[in-house]
Amino acid sequence: MENNIKASVLAKIVYKLFDLAKKERNFFIIVASIGILCFIVYPYPQLAMWVGFMLAGYSAIANDSIQTIGTFIASNSHRKWYHLWIFMGLIWVATVTYSYIMYDGDVTYQRLATKGFQNSPEFFSFGQVASPLILLILTRLRMPVSTSILLLSVFSTKASSIGSILEKSFTGYFIAFGTAFIVWYITTKALNKNIENKPPAKWWVPLQWITSGALWSVWIMQDAANIAVYLPRSLNVWQFIFFSSYIFFGLGLLFYLKGDKIQGIVNEKSKVTDVRSATIIDFVYACILYYLKVVSTIPISTTWVFIGLLGGREIAYQIRTQIGDGKKASLKYAARIIGKDALYALIGLIVSLILAVSINEKMREQFLKMFE
Repeated sequence: MENNIKASVLAKIVYKLFDLAKKERNFFIIVASIGILCFIVYPYPQLAMWVGFMLAGYSAIANDSIQTIGTFIASNSHRKWYHLWIFMGLIWVATVTYSYIMYDGDVTYQRLATKGFQNSPEFFSFGQVASPLILLILTRLRMPVSTSILLLSVFSTKASSIGSILEKSFTGYFIAFGTAFIVWYITTKALNKNIENKPPAKWWVPLQWITSGALWSVWIMQDAANIAVYLPRSLNVWQFIFFSSYIFFGLGLLFYLKGDKIQGIVNEKSKVTDVRSATIIDFVYACILYYLKVVSTIPISTTWVFIGLLGGREIAYQIRTQIGDGKKASLKYAARIIGKDALYALIGLIVSLILAVSINEKMREQFLKMFE
């Protein structure tokens, strides 16, 4: 009987995998084709670095879009996609241009000056060039993944660098969770009353655009390192033009797709489509990211900070809207959403570390020394 149950569960899992492969056939064909391209170019560093950058550029921003422009897309779904694109695209260009000028060709705000990342790669392995494909697949499965850890770990020359990123990221998670809980515990009642009884005042729209733009700019300061890790640490003019233009037009595709499938992680949260809620989310998140940026130049997983923010907000929202009315809080619902997001991020973290150990020879050597 027990064997029959196990066989039934296994059969269901296999069926779901085959069903996924069938539904996403075209996507997997594209991924396989890109994988072949990576295999062809990886022995040639000058080609490999640009192929790796282009893959990392789209996959990282597509996955992390839920953090920065997810609420912006959700609350402006009635607007023309190209209006949103031009606005965010110009902020991208302005932000990386400032870093390029101020830091002598460095577009990462010195995030790659951290020990373990300060030298640009001279040679590439197939795994390093193709690692963004894993991120593309996880994004397609709606998994919020730490792009910082996944993409940077395969290049790090020191295991301690990844440890520092993890420590700062988990600290950021708890800071965001606690801050969000306090903010929304205080504001939920008044905000919900306004949302239900009257439309937002006209000034909320420009305020949201300013706040979302500021968040997007601060995120770029943190996470541009994830896509620039393939490139020279100081870009010449032509390299910079290609770098900034490629991401600019990639953003256009992302806005055209309305955030693609991973946007559902934002859409399922409570009241995020209202411009007032979206503005507060973006403002709090921008403040936290800016604080973490000032603390140190160590790269951080903004994904963990974001899911901490949404988690604290969701718990506070459920408590204030249920218990405050004399009803039982729907904490089970909130816990399910928070747990799912954290589980997906944890899966992404495990995958990232496995990739780092299997692909990065220096990381593998340092990892094995731990067991000697």
